[in-house]
Amino acid sequence: MSQLADEPIDADKLALQLIEHIRGIDSSVVVAFSGGVDSGVVAAGASRALGSRAIAWTSLGAAVPQSDREASVLVAREIGIEHVQIVTDELRSAGYAANGPDRCFHCKSTLYSSITAWAKERSIGTILSGTNADDLGDYRPGLQAASQWSVRAPLAELGFGKSVVRAIAVHWGIPIANKPASPCLASRIAYGQVVTLGRLNQIEAMERWLGDQGFQDVRARLHADQLLRLEIDSQEILRAMEPQMRQRISQKATSLGFRYVTMDMQGRSSGSMNRSLVTHSLGTNLLSSD
Repeated sequence: MSQLADEPIDADKLALQLIEHIRGIDSSVVVAFSGGVDSGVVAAGASRALGSRAIAWTSLGAAVPQSDREASVLVAREIGIEHVQIVTDELRSAGYAANGPDRCFHCKSTLYSSITAWAKERSIGTILSGTNADDLGDYRPGLQAASQWSVRAPLAELGFGKSVVRAIAVHWGIPIANKPASPCLASRIAYGQVVTLGRLNQIEAMERWLGDQGFQDVRARLHADQLLRLEIDSQEILRAMEPQMRQRISQKATSLGFRYVTMDMQGRSSGSMNRSLVTHSLGTNLLSSD
């Protein structure tokens, strides 16, 4: 089924559909769990459907911000699902570190292969992702990896988009119902610029500092020659450009090793690194997590 944009959302009915759908997938599942609203709703549905036979699995890869690691613990506790955090080492993959347009494929391959090995040791049947129906039209190389590792995406399979996911999260009292998307730190690095631990730490430190200054949902994008392109909500750009704040931002950026500092006047934009991609060869109609 597909939830149409102009249809009223019956969160109770759709939540029950999600529970029944997960129950029909397998008798035991592990959820690729970032702590965001999509994987949070899947984890909550799995817990309701299967009880202790559902486990939330969070990667502690180098590109996962510390704030997301901490949030995943709190959200899992709120949901009441068993939660594990496992170190993954995406940086060992040459394809991932090279940071081509298919970087996410190599990242998700590492993630899903790690979960599969872990789940096999514990006789857990199926991996679930938080991919929702709205994700399927975007350029997501990780979708191919999910298909190769037989990952199921109950939200997308039911046709549930982001508005439905948030409605279910509110209905179930999950505290992250309105949490903005939080892709991995590597997504901030321009294609072709090598992903390194130092660069990931540099980006995380800049975004954390901006958050401490009161800027919400920011992105610190790294381009060639250590050029930092900041994306800030359009309503906050004027405050960022005030002489004193502009100087503080510039000083902080250069202290972290950025050589040039720019402000993107288009404001915060999801997936802006993909503007450089004219064509791509990987399909976008496969199911994956975000």
